[in-house]
Amino acid sequence: MRVLPAVLLPLLFVVAACSEPPQKEIDRAQGGIDAARAAGADQYAPAAFTAANAALQQAHDAVRQRDYRLALTRALDANDRAQEAARGAADGKARARSEADRAIRDATAALQRFEARIATDAPRIGRAEADAARQTHRDGESALQEAGAALSAGDYVAAKNAVKDLDARITAQIQSMDTAPDSKPVRPPRRIR
Repeated sequence: MRVLPAVLLPLLFVVAACSEPPQKEIDRAQGGIDAARAAGADQYAPAAFTAANAALQQAHDAVRQRDYRLALTRALDANDRAQEAARGAADGKARARSEADRAIRDATAALQRFEARIATDAPRIGRAEADAARQTHRDGESALQEAGAALSAGDYVAAKNAVKDLDARITAQIQSMDTAPDSKPVRPPRRIR
């Protein structure tokens, strides 16, 4: 007879624990998600962040269906996924900063090469083509300034996006300069009399 209370008592606690919503665990999961969002997980670790939100939503759905055991499981899962998202955000942010730094360095180098090319080719090509090249150069400088400001503000995705197509624009402009006809016709050699 003593064995029966020893087995039933813990079972009674488990059943009692599942008779009301696991609000503490749900609140903890919501706090974890909020912390992950503050760490930038929605931008730098979107898959883990979305999974955490989905698990929390499943916990809320389970509470509405009065399946408190499932709600507890989902809330604990949401909290774990939120912590994973926060860690992923830190890694993603570091990776994004590195990528933005590299993109800005590459864009700066491309713009410097383009500036030298403009100086070399401007006398050869027509005025309209030279003006277009200079405008592309000015646009590139503006994009670099925008990227630098975004980098300083910690918005690494915006910094990278500001210069992402700069190299393609410069390449297109160089191709246009290469195919532009010479603006000054070549004079035939003078005849000596």
